[in-house]
Amino acid sequence: MKRVPLRRIQAISYATLLLFSVTAEAQSLEDQTAQDNITTLRQELNTRIRELEALKHKLAEEETNIGRLSHALDRKQLELQRGTGGTDMNGLPVGTTATGDAAAAAQAPTTDQAASAQAAAPATSPATNAPGDQNVPVQGTSPGGVTSAPVENGQAANGQNAPVGQAPVVDTRPPAVAPIFEQPGVLTPRHKFVVEPYFQFAYSSENQLSLVGYTIIPALLIGLINVSEVKTTTLTGGVAVRYGITNRMELEVRVPYVYQTNDTVERQIFTGAAANSVISSNGHGIGDVEMTLRYQFNQGGPEKFYYVGWLRFKSATGKSPFDVVTDCVTTCISNTTGTGLPLQQPTGSGFYAIQPGLTWLFPTDPVVFFGNFSYLHSFGKKESLTLLNGATENLGKVQPGDIWGFNIGMGLALNEKASVSIGYDQSIVLPTSQDGQRVPGSVRAILGTLLIGYSYRLSPSTTLNFSLGAGLTRDTPDLTVTLRVPISF
Repeated sequence: MKRVPLRRIQAISYATLLLFSVTAEAQSLEDQTAQDNITTLRQELNTRIRELEALKHKLAEEETNIGRLSHALDRKQLELQRGTGGTDMNGLPVGTTATGDAAAAAQAPTTDQAASAQAAAPATSPATNAPGDQNVPVQGTSPGGVTSAPVENGQAANGQNAPVGQAPVVDTRPPAVAPIFEQPGVLTPRHKFVVEPYFQFAYSSENQLSLVGYTIIPALLIGLINVSEVKTTTLTGGVAVRYGITNRMELEVRVPYVYQTNDTVERQIFTGAAANSVISSNGHGIGDVEMTLRYQFNQGGPEKFYYVGWLRFKSATGKSPFDVVTDCVTTCISNTTGTGLPLQQPTGSGFYAIQPGLTWLFPTDPVVFFGNFSYLHSFGKKESLTLLNGATENLGKVQPGDIWGFNIGMGLALNEKASVSIGYDQSIVLPTSQDGQRVPGSVRAILGTLLIGYSYRLSPSTTLNFSLGAGLTRDTPDLTVTLRVPISF
C-alpha cells in the first residue's frame, strides 16, 4: 500500500476548507443581497400605501366639497327637471347650455354671490356633473343649465364654458311653482323682462231677501216680501310687465281692462206685479293700474325658507261706482222713483290703495310649500252719487274697509315641463265707514277661495299657466278662471 505524503494530505485539507469558506461567504453575500432587496421593496410598498391613503383622504375631501356645492345649489335644477311650470332663470330650457348670444344674455351673478360661491369651494375642486337629485351641471353651468362664466359681468365670452376649477354660480332664487295666487314667488333675473298677458273670468250669484212690514206673530208677516237675485260676470284682460332690477329685486306694472255685466232679477217693491223683472247693466274700460315692487330678503335653500317682501300701489284709473249714473230721480234714500241700482257697471274701486305683503316658500322634496300674508289699506275721500236727472247726492267722506289676507298652497312637479298646485286664499274685509260712522248694513266679510293651478312650459321662454278658483263663502265669486302666459325676454 502506497503511503500518501503528509504535506499532500495537509494541502488537500487546506484546499477543502478554503472551498467551504468561499462557498459559505458567497452564500452569506447572496442572503444579505436578498435581505436588502426585500427591505427596499417593503419600504417602497409602505411609501405607495401612504400615497394611496393620502389620495383616499383627498378624494373624500373632494366628495365632501361636491356634496356641499350640490346642497348650496338648492333645488333649482331639480325643480326645473320636474317641470315646475316655468323656464329657468334665464328663459332657457332645462339641460341645455347657452352659447353665443344666449350666453351673453345669461344671468349676471352679483359680486357677493360669486365671492361666496368661490369661497365655498377649494381652488382645486373640478367642476363635475353629479347625476343625483341635485343635478350639479357640467363645468361652468348654472343650475338652470345656462353657462355662467366667472368674468366680471357674469357673461361668458364667445359662449365658452367657465374654466375648470371655478365653482358654479349659486342661484339663490326660490324654486318655481305653478302660480295660483296673484303674487308670484320667483323674481325676474337682473336686466330681463317678463311680459305676461292674462285673462280672468269671474262669476257670482247672490240671493237677496227684503222684508218690508211688521210681524204680528213670528209666523205671520204683514207687508211686502222682496226677493232678488243678482248675477255678476266680470271679464278682465290685461298685461303685466316685470323687470329685474337686480337678482333679488323686481318691478311690476299691471294694466287691466275690465268688462262687467250685472243682471238683477227681482219683483218690484211696493207694486202688485205678479212676475219678476230683470234689470241689466254693463260697463267696460281700463281698470285700476297697479305697480308692485318685490325684494327677496334671504338666500334660502333646500329645507330652508325663502322670504320675498313686496309693496303694491293701486291707482284709481278705472271708473268708480260713484262715477256711474244711479237709477234715482231725487234721492236714493227711501227712493220710490227708481231702482237705486247703477245704470252702468264700474271698472275700478275709485280709491287709491297701498298693500304691503310677505311671500314665503319652503322647498322640501318632492313638493314646495308657499303662501302670502298681506294688508290692504284704501285712502278714503269725499264722494257723491250721480242721479238719473243729473243731480248729485253728497255722501260725505267714504272710507272702504281694510283687507287682511293670507293664503297657503303646495306645488308638485309632474315632469320636466308640467306641474300642478293647490291652495287656499282668504281675505277678511272690514266694514266701510261714512263720515266716521259705519255704513248701515256694512259688516265684516270673509272671502274664501279654493284654487287649483296647472302649468306647462310651451317653449324655452314661454309658459302656460291655468288656475281654477271655487268660492267657499257667500261673499266670494262662485267661479274664477285665470289664464296667464308669461314670456321672457
